[in-house]
Amino acid sequence: MKKSNLFALFLLSPMLAISQTEPAPYGALPSERQLKWHEMEMYTLIHYTPTTFQNKEWGFGDADPQIFNPSKFNADQIARAAASGGFKGLISVAKHHDGFCLWPTKTTTYSVASSPWKEGKGDMVKEFMKASHDNGLEFGVYLSAWDRNDTRYGSKAYADAYRDQLRELMSNYGPLFTSWHDGANGGDGFYGGKNEKRTIDRSTYYEWHEKTWPIVRELQPMAMIFSDVGPDMRWVGNEKGFAAETSWATLTPRSKDGKTPVPGEVDDSNLPTGDRGGQYWIPAECDVPQRPGWFYHEDQNDKVKTPNQLFEIYLKSVGRGGGMNLGLAPMPEGVLHDNDVKSLAAFGEKIKATFAENLAAGAQAKASNVRQNNEKFNVQHLFDQDRYTYYASDDNVHNPSIEITLPKEQEFDLIRLRENIKLGQRLDSVQVETWANNAWQPLAKATSIGANRLIKLDKLVKAQKLRVTLYAPVAPTLSDFALFKEAPSDFKFDVLDRNKVTKDQLKMISGDKNAALALDNNTSTVWETLLSNPKYVEIRLAKTQQIIGMSYTPRSDGKLAGVPTKYEVQLSVDGKAWNTVHIGEFSNIKANATPQNITFSAPQEAHYIRFIPKDVLSADKAFSVAEFEVYLK
Repeated sequence: MKKSNLFALFLLSPMLAISQTEPAPYGALPSERQLKWHEMEMYTLIHYTPTTFQNKEWGFGDADPQIFNPSKFNADQIARAAASGGFKGLISVAKHHDGFCLWPTKTTTYSVASSPWKEGKGDMVKEFMKASHDNGLEFGVYLSAWDRNDTRYGSKAYADAYRDQLRELMSNYGPLFTSWHDGANGGDGFYGGKNEKRTIDRSTYYEWHEKTWPIVRELQPMAMIFSDVGPDMRWVGNEKGFAAETSWATLTPRSKDGKTPVPGEVDDSNLPTGDRGGQYWIPAECDVPQRPGWFYHEDQNDKVKTPNQLFEIYLKSVGRGGGMNLGLAPMPEGVLHDNDVKSLAAFGEKIKATFAENLAAGAQAKASNVRQNNEKFNVQHLFDQDRYTYYASDDNVHNPSIEITLPKEQEFDLIRLRENIKLGQRLDSVQVETWANNAWQPLAKATSIGANRLIKLDKLVKAQKLRVTLYAPVAPTLSDFALFKEAPSDFKFDVLDRNKVTKDQLKMISGDKNAALALDNNTSTVWETLLSNPKYVEIRLAKTQQIIGMSYTPRSDGKLAGVPTKYEVQLSVDGKAWNTVHIGEFSNIKANATPQNITFSAPQEAHYIRFIPKDVLSADKAFSVAEFEVYLK
């Protein structure tokens, strides 16, 4: 070897030594856009279309654009409320399943351009974008692949038009943090007056991988693509906002029939948990409405989630390595109800107060092993508030322990742990202990740490000395250890509960001996019946009264047997002459098994109520109900 080459190698050797101290990456790794998404933690999703004016949960696609004319639309009020809650982004549902476009698209006349709002010259997506930026929020868009209005739906012409809509949204609204794609597609709809059911091959119709998602990648390279299967973030498999206790950021998408998994055509059994060692980095997004439904319903004003309920969702979404996507529902006039605004602000205050002081700040720590005794991997990096500086052990040490001594005894009930996910999700689990009575006492355990892991203790704990033991198949890279105390919230709504008929004034007069379970004030009990003939259930009031609606609560045990997706309600004064007062659908009940409110167009006199379930989710045509409620004028 020439002297010059030897000299060059000598100069490079320190750099080689430094690079060799870094642990090798493990498994699937997050992209730059995914790292930014993890840092956002929380954002909101705004449902506002003609469906809002129809008091429905999913629009059928038959609404006249003339009904879309909000009298007080204020995107700034909505974005400001989201920001007050500590949320970092806002997603506009630019088109929901009803097909109505909130921007003046060139692809269809079914849009704001055909509405009286701003004399057809408005662009609601642009107003949401501007309001988001004015309030320090990132902006994104939701574009439903299903369109219950477009007469072309099911043909190639519609699929091409859908991609044209996507290009418009990706091109004209600045940098986007997400392009959001629902799994619901194909089924019954208006379809330009056809009023029929249309079935598509979901695995091929939209050409997601071949033609559709490449549009996002080309025009918005930093936009996270959401769907059941990713490719950037996945649906968590429910609309409660909860990831599984063990929820890996890695996933191998799979379908039920061996076809390529795509939105609406996926085996969802591994979505809540992800897969340890999954093929791709596809973390869970936990979407949940602030109200029972995604769209505004006046009779849900007292059902807005409280700050404490939102905090639990935060712990079980962001605190389990995912993202929290909260659905906000403006009223028909175009602003959020006061209850929604106040709850968001109080949640923001609770988040800020809880995480204002890291009770582990200033701690000293020592590890059983430090990687190559190199300062770069020292345990003090656990307390520097940087997600990507980290402690690491040597390659052959997979379960090191770290002893942490706080400056003084602290009282806490929250533990936060983070990995440097730039090197993959390495930890299988951790164990936390406290020093008491001259011995280490078990305190908490957790799996799937990832970008963020929050362990909520059952009660407040006092300690000054703790030990964390790490378990991994490779050298772990822990970047954060923090302690917090959950801040209290005594928030109360201004609006009281609606006027219900008490259960002692209601009686099931059809069904078997277990029918009373439908009126027992216990949503954890379920009445199941075959409903052979007649195929309805009948409720009798103690006396004839003016009622304004009712609610059906589906079973909450995770099963779908006997849950209807459509229904009819009939009323009678004498039990002989019956009048149909409402026909509707529980459009999203399969994913969002919450109480389904049925509001009549006007108060009705009734002594008897028939609830007729239709399109029941059960092979044996059974019917199930956790609870019925009846509401008075």
